[in-house]
Amino acid sequence: MLKQTLITTLLATGLTANAFAETPEAIPGGITQEQYYTGGGAATEVDEKHLEKFDALDFEIFSNQEWDRVHESHDEDIIVTWPDGHSTRGIDVHIEDLKRLFVHAPDTQIRFHPVRLATDNWTAVVGVMEGTFTEPLPIGNGEFIEPTGESFELQMATIAFWQDGRMIHEWLFWDNETYARQLGLIE
Repeated sequence: MLKQTLITTLLATGLTANAFAETPEAIPGGITQEQYYTGGGAATEVDEKHLEKFDALDFEIFSNQEWDRVHESHDEDIIVTWPDGHSTRGIDVHIEDLKRLFVHAPDTQIRFHPVRLATDNWTAVVGVMEGTFTEPLPIGNGEFIEPTGESFELQMATIAFWQDGRMIHEWLFWDNETYARQLGLIE
């Protein structure tokens, strides 16, 4: 029952995805620290500006919960497709969804982008999201899962389509099973 409730809760809050996290230095032959921010895959100056906005979004706006700045990178009518496949429309809905990621792990942050690519109006970024499960996780009907104190570190990916300097569609991906395991919720 707990496993089904957990899965339902994580799906409902958009906490699902597709990539197992390891820091690049832990992956033999992987990306080194010196390669993280080479400017990498920007084809044009506009592409580089999209990546700069994306870096600010993750490292400053998301990590510091500066929700009044989300409009710097997101269109008012943004469509966001979450890892479980459901989509939302509108910046206000998206901000409320993002806030839910911090309820049980208020120290959640994205600390680096080992992969940053942009071409035409598309960006593809891999980030590492980390935090600690220190607050109760709401599971509905006034019930909560008590915090385990466990930390998580997940690779996540975001694909975005840009128009007039703002994202109009954003696709988010991360591995929910790994996330739940790292939080100590499943074995």
